[in-house]
Amino acid sequence: PYVIVCNHQASLDLMGMVEVIPDRCVPIAKKELMYMGTVGWACWLSGIIFIDRHRREDAIDVISQTARTIRRENVR
Repeated sequence: PYVIVCNHQASLDLMGMVEVIPDRCVPIAKKELMYMGTVGWACWLSGIIFIDRHRREDAIDVISQTARTIRRENVR
């Protein structure tokens, strides 16, 4: 397992990064992107997991649940 940390400059950079990262990576984005119209819909449909950076405990919970699901089901 590994973690790729990307410091992108714009919201659209995330869409390009999703295309070049390995298949077994799970993209995670800030929840605010979900409310950006077409970009939000595209992110949601492509399977990006959204976290609320303002609620630290909720963000940790979402990431932990995602990691458990990946390990248990051996899926992306």
